[in-house]
Amino acid sequence: MKRIEISENQLNLVLEITDDQEVKLLHFSALPFEEKNLVSRTGLQPFTLVEMIATGLNKAGRQHGSNYVRTAPGCRMKFAEMKDERNGYGRKIEIVTFDEETGLEVHSHMQFYDGTAIVRAWSQVVNKGGRSWGIEYLSSFALTGITKEGMSKADKKMKLYIPRNGWQKEFHWNEFTFDELGMACAQPDDYHRSSVTIGIGNTGSWSTKEYLPMGYLRNEETNSGLYWQIEHNGSWYWEISDEDGQYYLKLSGPAEMQNHWWIRLEPGESFTTVTAAVGSVIGGFDEAMGEMTKYRRRIRRDNPDNRKLPVIFNDYMNCLFGDPTTEKELPMIKKASEIGCEYYCVDCGWYSPGYWWDNVGEWEPSRERFPGGIKEVTDYIRSCGMIPGLWLEIEVMGINCPKVQETEDDWYFMRHGEKVAYRSRYQLDFRNPKVREHATAVIARMVEEYGVGYIKMDYNIEPGAGTERDADSFGDGLLQHNRAYLSWLDEIFAKYPDLVIENCSSGGMRIDYAMLSRHSIQSTSDQEDYVKYATIAANAPSGLTPEQAAVWSYPMTKGDEEETIFNMVNGILLRIHQSGHILNMSHSRMALIREGIECYKTIRGDLQEALPFWPLGLSHYMDPWSALGLKTGGKAYVAVWRRSSDCCAEKIPVRHLKGKKVRLAQLYPAAPQYQVQCRWNQEDGSFTVDMPEVYSARLFQLEEEVQA
Repeated sequence: MKRIEISENQLNLVLEITDDQEVKLLHFSALPFEEKNLVSRTGLQPFTLVEMIATGLNKAGRQHGSNYVRTAPGCRMKFAEMKDERNGYGRKIEIVTFDEETGLEVHSHMQFYDGTAIVRAWSQVVNKGGRSWGIEYLSSFALTGITKEGMSKADKKMKLYIPRNGWQKEFHWNEFTFDELGMACAQPDDYHRSSVTIGIGNTGSWSTKEYLPMGYLRNEETNSGLYWQIEHNGSWYWEISDEDGQYYLKLSGPAEMQNHWWIRLEPGESFTTVTAAVGSVIGGFDEAMGEMTKYRRRIRRDNPDNRKLPVIFNDYMNCLFGDPTTEKELPMIKKASEIGCEYYCVDCGWYSPGYWWDNVGEWEPSRERFPGGIKEVTDYIRSCGMIPGLWLEIEVMGINCPKVQETEDDWYFMRHGEKVAYRSRYQLDFRNPKVREHATAVIARMVEEYGVGYIKMDYNIEPGAGTERDADSFGDGLLQHNRAYLSWLDEIFAKYPDLVIENCSSGGMRIDYAMLSRHSIQSTSDQEDYVKYATIAANAPSGLTPEQAAVWSYPMTKGDEEETIFNMVNGILLRIHQSGHILNMSHSRMALIREGIECYKTIRGDLQEALPFWPLGLSHYMDPWSALGLKTGGKAYVAVWRRSSDCCAEKIPVRHLKGKKVRLAQLYPAAPQYQVQCRWNQEDGSFTVDMPEVYSARLFQLEEEVQA
């Protein structure tokens, strides 16, 4: 037996190579390793480093149900070698295991990132045998013993936070005990065989249509947490269940059971899973998301947009709603420039004179809408000191697009011999070189002919399990396409490094770090109600970095000053996506919009380094009060929203400033008539606000006083 102990970036890992050469991951935590916590009915049997199912092999052990325990050949992989080195990110561990019977070799990778308590994990299987093997499942990361620290039962000490995500209802976290999710307490001395699994996942290319691909598990007894995200723009799956008296977490991309994914691996061929990030920290949700925020910044493509954080005006939301014309745009462009916007994006509809939903795909400007050509509009945007943008949905073709008749079926997703149609669109298959050439030509025309510097890249369909063409399974075709699309994106950003492409999928249906490691900005929602949007805005930094989170601010035509302020506060700590009928508002409301944008410009230099915290906890849609904080150095910014609360006063905790002298000020709006009463409470680290109006919002700044 050999133990390998690793301490890196406040993470403690313990690996064991047993006498019969099995590799066990015994410990992954910010907490120190304690041998006594390893107890289970069969010793160390459950602590498998990697899980893999090859078709036709018998699963060993006492598995009950469809969970991924005692997989074959996963449970019998033997140690071959271990590599331990450093690269530009930090320490890198690679463990190679091998199954003699099948000839399947697995490389388990763990990449540390200096300065943050997270590893990025993935697995690669290589067929070194003499025959082909079908692969049904391969874990990116597997950890047993996720509840082993502390003396209390898991039912009492553990809380699982699951982030639901849906159209117009993004970033909606819920908290559960294991008992509430049907997981009986697993104990070695009360052994049982359970078929219950907490299984969370996605099938299809809207990666976040039901859940964000992440989770957070808190041990309240030890004040520690485990957190993770799966980094894929398609199908993915994670599960928590129990084996042999211990709970485990297993993360993966697509699998056969859940996602219709299966591949045939011929001799000499290899397959690599999607990546997953996993971390552990002492503290709560705020500390966990702080580490995740730092990690997300490390893996993101370096780009000027996330340093400059310009203000975007988009003409869609509660404004033109997909009906642009030159006549409508020109005065709006001028006004957007006057209020301080730096990008101006013409949204959907610019390519068709009337109903356009089912004929998209050629992406030629409509002469009826723009008699002088689209370049007249983009040139005018530049003359007003802004960078022009256009809406695009490059991954689809409308069923009535003339180009459909000119293309072969291999341009599209196919299932059961037919093109896959969804909401009057066909899904383009980016594995096809002709599809990529078409998409590249569209981008080139927009950038080089129309002078576009910003593209709102939307994606409004969910084509399901995948495609059968040139694939071993529907899910295999989807995964290949997902990766081909990412490769195409990389080529576009390499060709046009200053081009900003917003990631939009009916709002936030694809908030994942396969996409967001490339895109600098993400649409957070299509939510049309600004009061509900406050919850989306408040929770957004849980799913992505604040500087990537585009939040609509769309003061309503018939609104008032408080409604305008509420809208602006929604966006100021993130990325302002300005909209609304700005030509039809009073001078006082326009002044508030202009002030909000100027306020954002004064603090955006801090936002790109700030870490999020939630003074009142994560926001829910019926909460009477919500708050979001961003902290950097000795300074903190806190947005506070009052919704339907019967009480006009609320205490806002700022724990990291407890006991310190702090200068508290209302940052926005600054005019005396909009000031509310606020007071810093040094002893308990909070400030109290008194906001007399229901459905109102304010932005505050707290700055620690430097002692002489």
